[in-house]
Amino acid sequence: MSLTHSLASAPGHVQLAAEGASQHRTLIVTLFTVFVLFTLGITVWAGRKTKDATDFYAGGREFSGFQNGLAISGDYMSAASFLGIAGAISLSGYDGFLYSIGFLVAWLVALVLVAEPLRNSGRYTMGDVLAFRMRQRPVRTAAGVSTIIVSIFYLLAQMVGAGALVALLLGITGDAGKNLIVVLVGVVMVLYVTIGGMKGTTWVQMIKAVLLIGGTLIVTVLVFHKFNYNLSSLLGAAAENSGKGAAFLEPGLKYGLTTTSKIDFISLGLALVLGTAGLPHILIRFYTVPTAQAARKSVNWAIGIIGVFYLMTIALGFGAAALLSQKTITGSDPAGNTAAPLLAQEIGGGADSTGGAVLLAMISAVAFATILAVVAGLTLASSSSFAHDLYANVIRKGKATEKEEVSAARISSVIIGAVAIGLGIFAGGLNVAGLVALAFAVAASANLPTILYSLFWKRFTTQGALWSIYGGLISSVVLVFFSPVVTSLPTSMFPDADFAYFPLSNPGLISIPLGFLLGWLGSVLSKEDEAVKKHAELEVRSLTGHGAL
Repeated sequence: MSLTHSLASAPGHVQLAAEGASQHRTLIVTLFTVFVLFTLGITVWAGRKTKDATDFYAGGREFSGFQNGLAISGDYMSAASFLGIAGAISLSGYDGFLYSIGFLVAWLVALVLVAEPLRNSGRYTMGDVLAFRMRQRPVRTAAGVSTIIVSIFYLLAQMVGAGALVALLLGITGDAGKNLIVVLVGVVMVLYVTIGGMKGTTWVQMIKAVLLIGGTLIVTVLVFHKFNYNLSSLLGAAAENSGKGAAFLEPGLKYGLTTTSKIDFISLGLALVLGTAGLPHILIRFYTVPTAQAARKSVNWAIGIIGVFYLMTIALGFGAAALLSQKTITGSDPAGNTAAPLLAQEIGGGADSTGGAVLLAMISAVAFATILAVVAGLTLASSSSFAHDLYANVIRKGKATEKEEVSAARISSVIIGAVAIGLGIFAGGLNVAGLVALAFAVAASANLPTILYSLFWKRFTTQGALWSIYGGLISSVVLVFFSPVVTSLPTSMFPDADFAYFPLSNPGLISIPLGFLLGWLGSVLSKEDEAVKKHAELEVRSLTGHGAL
């Protein structure tokens, strides 16, 4: 996603914020340390209650609809939401706010099509749903590969963002210091998962959601107080201060300049709306509640909580545009990702004030908490898929005990954490927009078609599932590789190279329909009967939950 340009893409970009915080770094370090130690304590407490695979993968299925909705919110509202959307609005006005709408609308797809039948049909992972009708080993392998790839790319974006945010706020400029921060974030992430499993991760996500909503609410109230609680005054000041006038509040400032940019926005919107219902770390949350009704309630709560947050992005984004100059915003970070911390500093009294430093430290700590909670959820999703789908059912052919399976999950979380740390260090200077875009595109192109076809189409077969998953995976990766995200532009991963043969920054417009098409084509060309025969039983299970758990 173009809104998630890496915080690390240009060293020194957050100098303005760092200078304001330089005299109050003790406060920032204290807030970071308190949050990490407190959540680690919660994780140890939860880990003592983790006895079997159900506890590790699904938190014992004992969370209420409200608790799971709060945890889903904490899992979903990543650094892209908190930092990226505020920046996009502050620079692009109306077009930036469309990101908020896309993220929120995506939950309607999850609620209507995925939440209840997925909870009723599976046990721990997406592979459970597919394997019920299909041949186990090939579909679980495909589901595991897709889950791990989506999770690692999404994970990498969060890791790089965390390293850059903390390094710049603490005034660390050397590569060794930044790399150390990435390592420390990775270690904490692995501890959350290996010690606490789903129970520990869920509590961390709930705490983070409360902190994020609370911190955003404080900034929102202060911004509206500045403009006498008049939204019209806020928007008017934002339009005037942006230097773009009325165009700042109208469609087309970013995505209406050329035909390609308009098509690119449609492609990105398609990936956002459909990709959410296929994100592995979101899907596994539906297994943590005891009933299908609780699954529905959890999504309803998530929609409400996330909706309130995205409404408050009006204050974050337009407030930054109104109170900060465009030069200040882009001078700190070209993509605007530090608009929210800069706004907090400004609304608290300015860079030289104690109030500004306190509010900056608080919002920065919330951003760090956001990243930690999301990386924990992503690590749990990928390690669960490896242990349950690949190790227990493919490598051990269903003969692994629950203890062996949980041990495999813990070991794989360490390995995945190590991979994320290594890639995070390697990618420290890269623009990670393509990594997040790839995660959403793969989820929408590979995961969602197979889930929907498996649940709702009688003729869907193993061959269709494999064609859909691998076709969506390969097409999205290839298209992103040959897109402006990777090459040809100053903001590309490799700006000096020139092989952007695909003009769009997001492949969703091509790879998502292709994933659905390949799933259909592979099924109609297959003569497999077993998957067709078992559809009726899966349909009963998806509607009632009978026999799934």
